[in-house]
Amino acid sequence: MNDRIIQNEPKIHPQIEAKSSEIGFTMPSDLYIGCLLKTLIASKPKGNFLELGTGIGLSLSWMVDGMDSDSTITSVDNDPQLIEIAKGFFGKDSRVNLVLEDGAKWIEEYQGPGFDLIFADAWPGKYSHLDEIFSLLQVGGIYVIDDMDEQPNWPEGHAEKAQELVKQLESREDFHLCKMNWSTGVILMTKIN
Repeated sequence: MNDRIIQNEPKIHPQIEAKSSEIGFTMPSDLYIGCLLKTLIASKPKGNFLELGTGIGLSLSWMVDGMDSDSTITSVDNDPQLIEIAKGFFGKDSRVNLVLEDGAKWIEEYQGPGFDLIFADAWPGKYSHLDEIFSLLQVGGIYVIDDMDEQPNWPEGHAEKAQELVKQLESREDFHLCKMNWSTGVILMTKIN
């Protein structure tokens, strides 16, 4: 099996990659996590999804491509330039809610329905506000994070924070957890109660 052959890339993805290169965006998600997210989201018809850390919309393109017509996704980022770019790609899709907000503040103030899948690709919801974000996940819902293998752009001391996060996630009894040394290092968790 050759996992470098990625199937069903979203049609819009190459345009977003080109824009990413054009503006020098340095934190793009790779094709592997995108493919995984699309596959997981397709398993949740009529789902309600959350992405923390829109970035330029690369992962979002995969997630939206996996959604059915009755699903919705909220994607939160604190960078106005990136949200404006993402609106250019997704602004006409009524299933997509792009939110310009500090992730921590958004998590603390969210009052809506629970989520079927959360992709936490920002500090809030990944390294902070874990109890709050897990309370927003439905039973049977999936929590996904990537970049858990050491990355070249990690600042000094971040490897220790990542190791501590893994220990914290492993200790939870309300989730089943799977760690994958694949892509950039993925943790996938399913809420069981």
